[in-house]
Amino acid sequence: MSIKEAPPITKVTDEALADLIIDSIQDIKGKRIVKLDLRQLDNAPTNYFIICEGESNTQVRAISQNINRRIKDELGVVPNHSEGLLDSRWILVDYFDLIVHIFYPETRTFYDLENLWNDAKIAVYEDL
Repeated sequence: MSIKEAPPITKVTDEALADLIIDSIQDIKGKRIVKLDLRQLDNAPTNYFIICEGESNTQVRAISQNINRRIKDELGVVPNHSEGLLDSRWILVDYFDLIVHIFYPETRTFYDLENLWNDAKIAVYEDL
């Protein structure tokens, strides 16, 4: 009986993960997509936030589901934690070094994460 070697473990970079998440959001026509680079900030909870919004609870949920499906299928990565799926006004998907916030428009305005973390470097993927 021979022992099979395990396939090599490949590290998924934050950039590859972010690019696929942004593409997954665009698949479902997510709006106002931004990426906040928090790496240079003291006490930041993660390296990156990706923030977007959907025009309905159904679209917010669909964006989250598409992100989860594509990241798992294409990169073999599952989120550490997700919350907000039941109400779908703010879904958070935690990939450790990258956290995705998918908002209903009014909820995004209320929490205003871009202003809260305004000292982060911001990349805009769609006009705000």
